[in-house]
Amino acid sequence: MADEQQFIEDGLQRTQIDEFFADELGRAGYGGMEVAKTPMGTQIVLKAEKPGMVIGKGGKNIRKVTTELEDRFDLEDPQVDVQEVDEPDLNARIVADRLANALERGWYFRKAGHTTIDRIMESGAKGAEIVLSGKVTGARSRVEKFNRGYIKHNGEPAEDIVDHGVGTAVMKLGTIGVQVKIIPPEAELPDDFEVYEDMEVEDYVADVDDESVEELLEGEPEDGEGESAAESEADEESAEPDVDEEVIEEAAEETEEFDDVDVPDDDEIEDELEDLDEAVDEELDEETEAEAEELVEEMEEADEADADDEEGDDE
Repeated sequence: MADEQQFIEDGLQRTQIDEFFADELGRAGYGGMEVAKTPMGTQIVLKAEKPGMVIGKGGKNIRKVTTELEDRFDLEDPQVDVQEVDEPDLNARIVADRLANALERGWYFRKAGHTTIDRIMESGAKGAEIVLSGKVTGARSRVEKFNRGYIKHNGEPAEDIVDHGVGTAVMKLGTIGVQVKIIPPEAELPDDFEVYEDMEVEDYVADVDDESVEELLEGEPEDGEGESAAESEADEESAEPDVDEEVIEEAAEETEEFDDVDVPDDDEIEDELEDLDEAVDEELDEETEAEAEELVEEMEEADEADADDEEGDDE
């Protein structure tokens, strides 16, 4: 059998065993079970509000349950261990059955819901939610919710922390489903935090040597690295560059050649600037004269065109 099929078979068998215990041990306050397969057989841990009723007089009831498990579910050597529930008001399965019985006895749904959720919170729960769905008052079905405290609806905390229980109330108008979710007082939520008052911060801070942050970030050099770096720096300082005397003589000769360069006087510079200004003025005069002649020609052509148009109109 494939692994996926085996998982489905195990889950179906576990659900059927749970329903069997709920029917047989309902009066004893059945609060859930845990099944574990071991090499010696199948270990089943029952949680009940009244373990004495589950075991029976002289172990009569527990032997009957064990025989039924072997015959109906083909379990090999089932070993049933009964444990008492310390706080029944914090067990979602027991609370759901109680609420369903209260509705069947005629309690008004709103009174039953508020009373039940108040008892849950008084027991120390961090949060609780009760959902009643069905024909609670009339012919039309609806859903009623009762919330207190903090509750998780999805994610890993909803699966691991929240205790979920389901019950059924059979009424004259129809069946009412009861769902109960409880977060126990010892649950550790991922977003929990505590605020301590009158506490010294130094008590929770690790001791640090009297070194600056920069020194800590730089870190200590490994063995041999510091000495090698210091030696290399000393070698660079002690080493003097070898200078060629011929290169120095050539550089001196070049500087002497630059000293003999003729620099123009101020008068010569002014004469050159005046010559440039005169040349620019002549070019500008020629350009303005050419533009003026073009404008005159355009005006004469326009006058001639107007005269031709007037003669054409007279004719």
